[in-house]
Amino acid sequence: MSADFLIYNAQLITPTGRLPHGWLLTRDARIAALGAGELPDFEMVEMLDADGQTLLPGFIDVHVHGAVGADTMDATPEALQQMAAFYAQHGVTGFLATTWTDSRERITAALMNIAAAQRHSPNGAAILGAHLEGPYLNPAKGGAQNTEHLRRADREEALAFLDIGVIRLLALAPEYDENHWLIRECVRRGITVSAAHTAATYTEMRHAVDLGLTQTTHTFNAMTGLHHREPGTVGAALTSPEICCEVIADNIHVHPAVMQVLYAAKGIDGVILISDAVRGAGMPDGDYHLDARTVTVRDGAVRLPDGTLAGSTLTLDRAVANFIAATGAPLTEIWRAASLNPARALGLAAQTGSIEIGKAADLILVDDNINVHLTMVGGQIAFRRNMA
Repeated sequence: MSADFLIYNAQLITPTGRLPHGWLLTRDARIAALGAGELPDFEMVEMLDADGQTLLPGFIDVHVHGAVGADTMDATPEALQQMAAFYAQHGVTGFLATTWTDSRERITAALMNIAAAQRHSPNGAAILGAHLEGPYLNPAKGGAQNTEHLRRADREEALAFLDIGVIRLLALAPEYDENHWLIRECVRRGITVSAAHTAATYTEMRHAVDLGLTQTTHTFNAMTGLHHREPGTVGAALTSPEICCEVIADNIHVHPAVMQVLYAAKGIDGVILISDAVRGAGMPDGDYHLDARTVTVRDGAVRLPDGTLAGSTLTLDRAVANFIAATGAPLTEIWRAASLNPARALGLAAQTGSIEIGKAADLILVDDNINVHLTMVGGQIAFRRNMA
């Protein structure tokens, strides 16, 4: 059983705004009460002095492959444990372990490992499920995906992946007719579908939206760009209210000015901040493995030998800080892109993603520079920097 906590002397960020001199009570892993000013007299609680820092809902990373030398495709409990512990240090309370394009056997092993890890609740950020990125992508926009294994959706194989029961988000190239049945099947099962590594035209994207597609994967990267006569995938993403746009806000994948464009076009409720981090995240500069290939981490960028970007070393606390710097929008708004919007995309907004009574006590304390000082997952402390 988790302890109950009273966090006080905090700046609470709720869906209605900032609550100064705030306090929050957790009981039985949930938010039981909150307020501002004088503390009520609660019994049998552990007191946590926030020292004036900001209390936010925990971040949810729906697109993250690895960190600290580990990768989802390692398909080991130890890899997911390392990842979960590292992400918690950066404010993530829940994540989707994200696969790479690979053979059926390796993808199956990764999905089975994720399913097993969910049952055993590793320390750190909670594993909310799997994000299947590939193999049903377009080689023309393959990026760092292994083009040897890219293919169109085979019904028997894809259903076998889905039947493992752990996929919450599936990324595919929507321009292929062979992938359309899979969009419909995912919608039927309550799985979010995202356009990824795609050469789709505007018209093809709109057709996919009609089928149930609601997201774009690392928007602007590995997709058809905006042209004034063919709006492409980007044009459809920016103008379709049904679509929520992932973005890698590391100032490498996307220029800050383009983040401004995204924010202006979609508003904060149309943006999901992701890391797309790989095993080199949290590691020194150097060479690391991506399947049988080598990638190089240098100055925060991850690249294949030909210079192609291959994921990132970003963490969501830095993504939030970068997006604030790029757009000038306040933290009282930007938190939604890292917490509530991903929760909503996964159908979890009734349980987590915002500070509201009755929701899970998935909480983080950050300072003015968005450095994380405390991470609480389901009412239990998963990470704690020096604090009272």
